[in-house]
Amino acid sequence: MKSVKASLEPPPLPEDVLLIIKRLGERIRAARVRRKLRQEDLAARTGLSRSFIQSVERGQAKCFVGGLINILWTLGLANEIELIADPGLDRDGLSLALSSEKKRVFIPRKLDNEF
Repeated sequence: MKSVKASLEPPPLPEDVLLIIKRLGERIRAARVRRKLRQEDLAARTGLSRSFIQSVERGQAKCFVGGLINILWTLGLANEIELIADPGLDRDGLSLALSSEKKRVFIPRKLDNEF
């Protein structure tokens, strides 16, 4: 029988996802360095710990989304987050929504003209 702790652990992330997280961390670090902020400065501005900032910059997958967005907002980079999963930019979703295969078909009813 599996232990309770083992069953609560999330499955490992795909390599592509880990690579995206790592690149995001690198970009956040570059933005912080360009702004001449130390990790301590960014931590103070965001209210997060320095170790959390380090985790994000290292691309560790266990960082929570709220803290990540807080960091991006503090660095002035949060506007682009609005583009993530924007329905207007979802080409696959739009083409599926416009596809004629999935549209409902209405069967015409006979009109009852008797009053």
